[in-house]
Amino acid sequence: MKPFYFLLSLLVVLTGVTTIFVLHHSYLWSALAFLAWLCTFVRFRRYYIRQTGKVNFLLDAFENNDTTVRFNEHLPNHRDAHIHQVLNRISSLLYQTRLEIEQREKYYELILDSVETGVVVIDEKGNIYQKNNQAMRLLGIHIFTHVRQLDQVSPLLTSAFIHTLPGDKRHVRFDTERGTVTLDIRTSGIRVQKQQLRIVALNDINRQLDESEIDSWIRLTRVLTHEIMNSLTPVTSISETLLTLPDNHHPEVRQGLETIRDTGRNLINFVLSYRKLTRLPAPEPSLFHVRPFLERMVSLARHPHPVPHITFLIEHTSDDLLVFADEGLISQVLINLLKNAIQAIGSASEGRITLRAYCDRQESVCIEVANNGPQITPETASQIFIPFFTTKEEGSGIGLSISRQIMRLSGGTLSLLPYTPSRSDTTFLICFQ
Repeated sequence: MKPFYFLLSLLVVLTGVTTIFVLHHSYLWSALAFLAWLCTFVRFRRYYIRQTGKVNFLLDAFENNDTTVRFNEHLPNHRDAHIHQVLNRISSLLYQTRLEIEQREKYYELILDSVETGVVVIDEKGNIYQKNNQAMRLLGIHIFTHVRQLDQVSPLLTSAFIHTLPGDKRHVRFDTERGTVTLDIRTSGIRVQKQQLRIVALNDINRQLDESEIDSWIRLTRVLTHEIMNSLTPVTSISETLLTLPDNHHPEVRQGLETIRDTGRNLINFVLSYRKLTRLPAPEPSLFHVRPFLERMVSLARHPHPVPHITFLIEHTSDDLLVFADEGLISQVLINLLKNAIQAIGSASEGRITLRAYCDRQESVCIEVANNGPQITPETASQIFIPFFTTKEEGSGIGLSISRQIMRLSGGTLSLLPYTPSRSDTTFLICFQ
């Protein structure tokens, strides 16, 4: 910067000298002074253009994300060495500021992706300014850059995104390949850099209600089984003790004690079966191939009761399809679904159970278990996952509840797909997120 101040000072001095000579009518000296002023001005202008060019070059480099620009500071006795130091310092500060901004943005993105609420930020033209992974999962799409892309999911969803205003709250219900989804949509507004943006928060009402319902049933079952066990165990123990007494020979008394003992044991076994719902082991996931797994499950389902009138099909399942889950726990889910399918078909001729495994648009591994037995009524479909609900005379009503709880612990879902003109079979869908 020293040449800059030197040339600027020299211009001021020459301007004063030229003025003095003109006032004293020393035209020759004033002409010489003006020529000196003109030469100094040209030199000053060249210096100014050269230095501002360096600044523009530095700013252009940063606009193009080039942070490697450096100016040579080690120029012996060079008039530009000082300004090179200043420019390098500015470059370092800009780079550090940009790095901090990028780290902060990544930090906010990680926070945004870790929440259970889907978040979508939309500008006035419908362009997607920001979204998190949960929003993509809830909407069931892989690429989301404009609200019109929601037409492939549901026109109702597109309309909700376009017409919702800051402060609005609404529910949207639509069908997907994973079943019926009901989204709670809440919108707020914000202005960023003279641009009006809308922040849309999405929550899956069905999943929240299902998880709350499961938690409530688990707590209730724990309390009930604990209280029943505390009451039954002493009764059974006392009856067994009385039966071992040597003077207990009265036939009616002995028969009554045996009845109490046997009933108590049966009730204890009954209660222990319900404890399974609340005492599931923690999953220990590992990678395994899906098709061989499905073939083993079909063999196990056939083994106890041969069903020659039922055909088992494994369709559209790649040999190299892998899933990361607890194979032992998932096998309980598959066996339960296959047994239910066999019982649903019953003795009807030409029964068919079809298994399919594939990756959906969100790259989640999904398994379908479908049967051509009688369709489930809407009233029954709304209750089949509720613990203790059963339509079977000897059913316990916990099979599907345990299966859904296993999938929940495994980070996946279990659902009953709605019937459609192209899907008349009863189809249960397992998805691993």
